[in-house]
Amino acid sequence: MFPRRAPGHRLATAALALGLLGSLNTSAWAGARDPAHGPGRITRVPSTAGSGTPLSGYAIRSTAEVGDSAAEVSSPGYPTQGWYPAGPRSTVLAALLADGVYDDPFVSTNLQKIPKSPFQVPWWYRSDFTVADPSHRTYLDFSGVISAADVYVNGRQVATTADVTGAYTRHELDVTSLIKAGTNTVAFRVRPNDPNKNLTMGWLDWLQPPPDQNMGIVRDVLVRRGGPVALRDAHVVTRLAVPSLATADLTVKAQVRNDSDAPVTTEVSGTVAGVTLTRSVELAAHQTRTVTFSPADTPGLHLTSPKVWWPAAMGGQPLYDLGLTASVAGTASDTAHETFGIRDVRAPLNSDGARQYSVNGRRLLVKGGGWSPDEFLRWDRTYAEDRLRYAVDLGLNSIRLEGHIEPDEFFDLADRLGVLTLPGWECCDKWEGQTNSGESGEKWTAADYPVAKASMAAEAARLRDHPSVISFLVGSDAAPDAKIEKGYLDALAAADWAVPVVPAASDKSAPQLGSSGMKMTGPYDWIPPNYWYAKREGGATGFNSETSAGPDIPTLDTLRRMMTPAELDTLWKNPDLKQYHRSPSPVFGTLKVYDDALTGRYGAPKSLTDYVRKAQLAQYENVRAQYEAYGRNQTDAAMPSTGVVYWMFNSGWTSLHWQLMDRYLDQGGAYFGAKKANEPLHVQYSYDDRTVAVVNNRPAAASGLTARVTLFDPDGTQRYDRTVTGLSVEGDGAHTTALTVPASVSGLPSTYLARLVLTDATGREVSRNVYWLSTKADTLDWAKTDWWHTPTTGYADLKGLASMAQVPVTAAASTTAADGTSTTTVTVRNAGTGSTPALLTDVHLVDADGAPVLPVRWSDNEVSLWPGESATLTATYRTADLHGSEPRVRVSGWNAVERTVPAGSPEPSVPLSSR
Repeated sequence: MFPRRAPGHRLATAALALGLLGSLNTSAWAGARDPAHGPGRITRVPSTAGSGTPLSGYAIRSTAEVGDSAAEVSSPGYPTQGWYPAGPRSTVLAALLADGVYDDPFVSTNLQKIPKSPFQVPWWYRSDFTVADPSHRTYLDFSGVISAADVYVNGRQVATTADVTGAYTRHELDVTSLIKAGTNTVAFRVRPNDPNKNLTMGWLDWLQPPPDQNMGIVRDVLVRRGGPVALRDAHVVTRLAVPSLATADLTVKAQVRNDSDAPVTTEVSGTVAGVTLTRSVELAAHQTRTVTFSPADTPGLHLTSPKVWWPAAMGGQPLYDLGLTASVAGTASDTAHETFGIRDVRAPLNSDGARQYSVNGRRLLVKGGGWSPDEFLRWDRTYAEDRLRYAVDLGLNSIRLEGHIEPDEFFDLADRLGVLTLPGWECCDKWEGQTNSGESGEKWTAADYPVAKASMAAEAARLRDHPSVISFLVGSDAAPDAKIEKGYLDALAAADWAVPVVPAASDKSAPQLGSSGMKMTGPYDWIPPNYWYAKREGGATGFNSETSAGPDIPTLDTLRRMMTPAELDTLWKNPDLKQYHRSPSPVFGTLKVYDDALTGRYGAPKSLTDYVRKAQLAQYENVRAQYEAYGRNQTDAAMPSTGVVYWMFNSGWTSLHWQLMDRYLDQGGAYFGAKKANEPLHVQYSYDDRTVAVVNNRPAAASGLTARVTLFDPDGTQRYDRTVTGLSVEGDGAHTTALTVPASVSGLPSTYLARLVLTDATGREVSRNVYWLSTKADTLDWAKTDWWHTPTTGYADLKGLASMAQVPVTAAASTTAADGTSTTTVTVRNAGTGSTPALLTDVHLVDADGAPVLPVRWSDNEVSLWPGESATLTATYRTADLHGSEPRVRVSGWNAVERTVPAGSPEPSVPLSSR
């Protein structure tokens, strides 16, 4: 029996507890509500030609609780008292969570307590909309149905589950003959999802899967209006002159379709890049023709000095607009609008067989992370933008989407922020059931091939104009076979797909596409930092499409939000016990490999706080080493690194692994280790050969640099110091070697610190990087490497860090605000009177109750300071996220005495012109 709605509905309680930063789609309901008929919302649909109005929400209910016929359920006026409200993009479980039916699934084992049985039968999704003029043509336009649906309008079935199946297929249903003036009803009977049986979405080992398997409707259902001629598939094909970038050719294409029973002449007109377009097209009854505008017939489409789109760190992100109108007898019948960018993407295989991307003629090391949507597929634009801005803040240039391909707004954001995207199909379930026999996906039937091809066609048409999209991966762990590949490639060609198509994220080949040029050799669990420098397995050579050292323990603030006190006890005391918040996979069920390394290198944890602080150190050094190794090797003559995707960038729930930031967007060692490694001009230590390198990720060369390397005992006693002047380094990822640290330094203990400082020609510090190292190296057993890690047989000795005396770190902070954004400036100083440095000093912005203010972007953080040294850091965040509180700054670290100081009220900043 399905649980009834909780008393008082507890509306939005679960949503608030999940830490989402904007309004969930389940609350973003527009239109009028009819209180006599339950929770449904009525969407007002205009008659404007070319309009597409999303349904504003649904009333949903299990078919097990609805005895009425489909004709009754889908007719206007049907009562929906007792049904649950759902937003315009909502899985079944997302709606129930928003309505307070279940407790916060991100806390403890609440998710496990949600029964699966309610989601093993179809559910009704029902919505009403009004039209004033039924004489206009009306269409339902949608995708995102998981897993399939029968569709009804005003009591009549207009599609079956055989027609509407697959999460990515797009459907346009002409329902003109069924529409009447006033209220109309559309109803979807949504079938349960099984990602091993359906071409939809699954989670594999990312997180504990949702009990409803994401069944529902997760993209907008549009009600489109128009006249006799429909305008569809409008897009722009760009060709940029490389390497000069001096000119670009635009080709505009669109389909015009006569949906009437009589011949018509339509005038297609519009503008693109300031160029006027016009064409008269004759159409027979129900005929479709493609209209093309090219430089050959419209010379203005040959652009000189085009505005070129670049990834964030390489230039600007200008965008162009296309607007078209199809008119009949002087009356607009339909319109189309697209935004696009001009850029050139290529990805040939290099001499080692690795895929090497270039953008606009400039070689690019893909530095990315694996993207996870919300576990319940709730779309929140603000939350997505916050994470993409974090990617830019981290110095990453790419995001990989393995399945779970996000809505249009995601790619709009990526276009505007300059974040490259690598979308593709997911591994191991039905998508690879035909080609990956070692996994759980079922073999394909004859019905699956057209669904896969239609999915590819729909996603290609949706993504092709986004300059942020630089590839599509038609396989993940496995490449498609010849039949599947042909369907994909035919769909891509028909869509004028213009960027590289990659057969797999693993080292696999497809018959037409050939070798992937990528590797998927792991690791996925803990390995030591020196692992990354070996040019083998997951080390820094070639293109590693998904890799990391596995666990990423969140901050103590987040752990206390997501786990009970008893669970927190087992977290640090019992490494052999399964951790629900790690993974459903038996391989990743515990933290034993990680915890053994933490104890072996740093010493056994003495408390939860000690465990977490050691974890932050371990994650900082490991994530930093991963990106640094790939960064250093990108311009090597032999076996260069060409791409690395951290697995994963974020998590869709409250997790203990695979994340650079946690669910609530708090930041710890993993985040700031990545930020340090990817800074624009960077000095770094190499674990393989002890060289100190300067890596220049900026476009322009740098010269007149000075690098200084100093080695210290943990108590600050200096053992080695060397300065090298007159260094120069080319741009675009080039590196130069400043010096090699001696293999042996007199008096150096087994645990020691290395401080690297890079200054420019004026003496200004441009990069500081502090390492904790050991004279005893981590030892890897390469012979026993498996798909998920390489065992470590001997650990580096970092236990000497425990002897570091606590030091006082002072902090002075002030805050200004403008246009809804606050900036807190913090100066932290090691006020110790001895010689001990303050290692990995963390500064957290908190409210009056001590809770972190999130999201926040720091100029730098987790800094290491020697006595008398200071650093000035800035934090930028939304003023509204203070919720009326005054900001405070909490300073802590490996050996800093924790303290919290006020940061002042957000005072409005004064423009220079008024000072």
